[in-house]
Amino acid sequence: MIELRPFNKLGSADHGWLKARHHFSFANYYDPANMGHGALRVWNDDEIAPNTGFPAHPHANMEIITYVREGAITHQDSLGNRGRTEAGDVQVMSAGSGIRHSEYNLEPGQTRIFQIWIQPEKQGGEPTWGSKPFPKADRSGRLVTIASGVAGDADALPIRANARVLATTLKAGESAEYTTSKARHLYLVPAAGSVEVNGVKVNARDGAAIRDEAKVTITALEDTELVLVDAA
Repeated sequence: MIELRPFNKLGSADHGWLKARHHFSFANYYDPANMGHGALRVWNDDEIAPNTGFPAHPHANMEIITYVREGAITHQDSLGNRGRTEAGDVQVMSAGSGIRHSEYNLEPGQTRIFQIWIQPEKQGGEPTWGSKPFPKADRSGRLVTIASGVAGDADALPIRANARVLATTLKAGESAEYTTSKARHLYLVPAAGSVEVNGVKVNARDGAAIRDEAKVTITALEDTELVLVDAA
């Protein structure tokens, strides 16, 4: 089953410096019937104006994955970590027992990100942060795991969840396949371009909530960049 979540029907917020779309209930967009998809709790589509961002604030007991689509995000946290993650790259923060961090767009142009929150398998633990480049050329035509709590995904950034985050770029007409268990919860969003997912058209920045599908075939209708989450 594939439930389409059109971009223009997502929850939204406009703070001037931040324009956000919420795939699930978040902040002032409260929808008790849309609190997540399995262990996937948050998928925010954020556009951050130059020289603005999120000042220091706390998190706990959440795996937070930031996929940078355009521009760059600069992170700083209470552990002393600091890093700049640019378009095509990924950062992961395991909030664990608690961490404070800030995220700013210090670039001259707009930054666009997907921020994805996944519930951890266990509460607490030492907080961690990491960032890694995933060049688009390396994931052209195939799904590459960029963050994972699944054994064997050694090249991915680690998360403390029974989940996997994957990304690909596809040329028009190309296809990629993903096989999983029907019990899993999949969520897919094209960052750009449009695709067909098991015959269902998904446009740029739409969400597709997928359940009871053991195999997913993604076919690009135009040049496409997309992110897929596979969660318990």
